[in-house]
Amino acid sequence: MAVGTELVVCTTCRLPGADPQAPRDGARLSDALTAHGVAHRRQECLSACANGCAVVFRGTGRWTYVQGRIDPDLHLNDLISMYHAFAATPDGIVPWRTRPEVIRKNTIARIPPFDFQDQES
Repeated sequence: MAVGTELVVCTTCRLPGADPQAPRDGARLSDALTAHGVAHRRQECLSACANGCAVVFRGTGRWTYVQGRIDPDLHLNDLISMYHAFAATPDGIVPWRTRPEVIRKNTIARIPPFDFQDQES
């Protein structure tokens, strides 16, 4: 993980239609990341329940991305790839065409860095 970057995983997320008695999909996603040696922060409820599983890519001086609909059984490698690409940028902006399809199609929010200066002002 690059200094000043972080992947946050909602551990209470469930995929649409998930068995309410089964382990939560967000917790399974976090466990899978751990098993693959990917450092991340576990967080209860990111309030993106309609878009579970939700994750956040964030970092100092970088754009923050909230992503949804990450299926731990289908998208783990895409998530890991995107996180490494995010960490490799100076500002968090990964070119749209190079992002995995699940990331391109399921961005919930893109939040500017705290010190962002609007270029159109």
